[in-house]
Amino acid sequence: SYQRFANCYRCFYKLQPQLTRSIYDQFISQLQASIKEEIQEVKNEGNLEGLFNSLDKIVEEAKDREEPAWRPSGIPEQDVRSALVPYLLKHRAHLRRALHERQEQSSSLAEAVLTGRDRIAELQQLIRAHQQAWQ
Repeated sequence: SYQRFANCYRCFYKLQPQLTRSIYDQFISQLQASIKEEIQEVKNEGNLEGLFNSLDKIVEEAKDREEPAWRPSGIPEQDVRSALVPYLLKHRAHLRRALHERQEQSSSLAEAVLTGRDRIAELQQLIRAHQQAWQ
């Protein structure tokens, strides 16, 4: 790669080959430092080190598993469905239980209302009887 650098700056290389080598070495070291700095910034920004550690942990845990891990099928609708269906079924069961409870409450309240109406009718008859007896 130094030869390609020297060929690009052939005129300068012919006049001062040691200076050309020094410039090349300095350019390479600065480029490497810059790349390392950029990589470190990306790692810090995205919390990549923590993510890589968690990925390593997952890999270690998966070594003991015998069944294959889940992989996307390549069909997004199918993948989303496989993830959402269990949740939706659980939610539906919860809603059915809540509906059943509300229906039981409603029927018990309806019975209480009917009992109250019967009691009111009895009391109205008793009041009429007392009223007639008074007159």
